[in-house]
Amino acid sequence: MPQSDSIRRPSPGPSRRRFLTTAGAFAVTSAMPSYVLSQSPNETLNVACVGVGGRGRGDLDGVMSQNIVAICDVDERNLGSAMARIGKAKGSNANTKTFSDYRKMFDQMHKDIDAVVVATPDHSHGSISATAMLLGKHCYTEKPLAHNVYECRILQALGAKQKVATQMGTQIHAGDNYRRVVELIKTGAIGNVFEAHVWVGKSWSNGRKPSKAHPVPKNLDWDLWTDVAEMYPYAPGVYHPGNWRKFWNFGTGTLGDMACHYMDVVYWALDLHLSPPRNIWADAKDAPHPVGTPHALASNLLFPPLGKRSAVTVRWYDGGRKPDIVNQGDVKLGGNAAKWGSGVLFVGDQGMLLCDYGRRHLLPEEKFKDYKPPAQWIDNSIGHHNEWIKACKDGSKTTCNFAYSGQLSEAVVLGNVSYRAGKKLAWDAKRMSTGDKTTDRTLVRREYRKGTAGVFDDAEAMLGW
Repeated sequence: MPQSDSIRRPSPGPSRRRFLTTAGAFAVTSAMPSYVLSQSPNETLNVACVGVGGRGRGDLDGVMSQNIVAICDVDERNLGSAMARIGKAKGSNANTKTFSDYRKMFDQMHKDIDAVVVATPDHSHGSISATAMLLGKHCYTEKPLAHNVYECRILQALGAKQKVATQMGTQIHAGDNYRRVVELIKTGAIGNVFEAHVWVGKSWSNGRKPSKAHPVPKNLDWDLWTDVAEMYPYAPGVYHPGNWRKFWNFGTGTLGDMACHYMDVVYWALDLHLSPPRNIWADAKDAPHPVGTPHALASNLLFPPLGKRSAVTVRWYDGGRKPDIVNQGDVKLGGNAAKWGSGVLFVGDQGMLLCDYGRRHLLPEEKFKDYKPPAQWIDNSIGHHNEWIKACKDGSKTTCNFAYSGQLSEAVVLGNVSYRAGKKLAWDAKRMSTGDKTTDRTLVRREYRKGTAGVFDDAEAMLGW
């Protein structure tokens, strides 16, 4: 029998990926992490960052006030750059250890780590975050929370079970403008909201597998980068470092990239995380492709009534598509809202509210020209990363904890499920089912590379699923 807090030593081949024993997980994580119980809020956290290139650079900088005990990245160039930034910011990087395999990092250092930041491609969010929380570590994970609904649900449940501080990396949630929009909607400025339109001009689309494999550069561990996903042939610039969002195997398209930012304000203002969508339907200008994500996707989600709020339909558009109400010039904003490349339009029975990251306008302008907004009642943020750091130390609540952001992420990736399945979904959130076994097995969750899904088995065992 292994020791109660052990992690399975990696062995050659894919089977190395099931490394955390269920018995060990239960023993290590049966209570609230000792850090929360014993440390002063004034003391620094021991933080490990997994993924320090791309968005991971900003996340590393966001937690640099703490003790960075380890960084992990499958690309040696990212590790070198991150170590240089740590040394420059702190005067030394001598106490920071580097790893290419997060399993080895946890194996060697899990007793020295309090909190983990995960900023890898979408397909590995679930496995890394679940591993961290099984070991009782606080967890900050980039958006979308995970690659599919099943993994989102696993991470929500683990965060609650382990009583760890969680935060999804939707940094705009900490901005002042979203708070003012939420105040306006919740105090009834435009009455009962029954529809919301969300659009972005961005497009991640048309990923295709290369016909042949190319040599993997020495600085990159392609097997570790692929993690739980199907092994694809390496080709320079096709997936790594930045184009993986175009591939279903690794990413979630434009919807997964941007909806967690722009749809967030709608979720927050209307408390949609408390009432999962009932129906989802989606289409795009491209027919569904087994490998690549589409251009110009539209996704629609119908949410049931909640309290005094009526049912709400949330409509998403990307790749240049916009709501008809905007394209037809029905929303006047001095000039024309159609000029907004990205935006959110709340539609209520007493008016509309148009906003983005930094702007907000009540419409029609003539009706609201003398309107006095409510006094500010949502506190300004101390910073998205700082919220999480504080919560790790004192048990306070973060604003994008996994209970909230997990529901947002589920709704986002369900748009992809509807599009790929080619049909409207009648969603049973409790059973996590579309009613179609094949769709549930392959799109609501995914088929994992052989020997790689052990961490989810361990999570299900801990959760009693």
